Amino acid sequence: MAITKADFEYVAQLARSQAAIVLEPGKEYLVENRLGSLAQREGFPTLEAFIGKMRSEKIINGLHHKTIDALTTNETLFFRDFNPFEALRKTILPKFIETRGASRQLTVWSAACSTGQEPYSLAMLIREKFPQLNDWRITILATDLSPTVLRVAGEGSYSQFEVNRGLPAVYLVKYFSKQNDRWVIKDEIKKMVQFKPMNLIEPWPMMPPCDLVFIRNVMIYFDVETKKSILKKIRACMLPHSFLFLGTAETTLNLDPAFVSETVDKAAVYRLT
Repeated sequence: MAITKADFEYVAQLARSQAAIVLEPGKEYLVENRLGSLAQREGFPTLEAFIGKMRSEKIINGLHHKTIDALTTNETLFFRDFNPFEALRKTILPKFIETRGASRQLTVWSAACSTGQEPYSLAMLIREKFPQLNDWRITILATDLSPTVLRVAGEGSYSQFEVNRGLPAVYLVKYFSKQNDRWVIKDEIKKMVQFKPMNLIEPWPMMPPCDLVFIRNVMIYFDVETKKSILKKIRACMLPHSFLFLGTAETTLNLDPAFVSETVDKAAVYRLT
């Protein structure tokens, strides 16, 4: 299903206004691939007819939301990039155990969590490596724009291909159960994570003060002003001596001077100055 220039411009404007996704010219193939199959599922004979229907609607409705959902990149895997989790295991979580001993609580936010591999990785790491945290109040908040991926994340059911991507075999055996051709994460891990919908470019709900913020591989899709706005709001919900983790291709440099970058066990982390 080929897309016209006018229709591509409409979809690009919709994506920018509703999710801050930047679709530059040259991304027509991406829109055609992702919306072509959606148009067929919704019963439209052509992509042009599907977009025409959206154009005719005066308010943002279900079709628009499904379009944004389809355009959202949901690439993720367990223990992605490895180094951030090693930094947590070797240095950061042991330090929190020393400094947070009085409050005995730890709050982690996994933003743009997709289908849940990141927050579940965090939960498994805490459960496996830090039994001394078992009687702490551990909050792992996981948010995403897409209701589709949040539904998958909440179910905690993964294919063989998905668990083969980054998940250590010992964790698979210990924290998952096999159900037909799926691997389902056990309740002891599932109950550690709270999944909630959240659009980063809309007004944020009341956020708990966070010790760790993971917002990785999402801001690369935003323009500069959107990045600055999000970083400013992240600052407001970070506790003193907390840590921000971004994707390997992301930085706060030239975006927010309140953050300083440092390296912890080969992982780039950001602290408030």
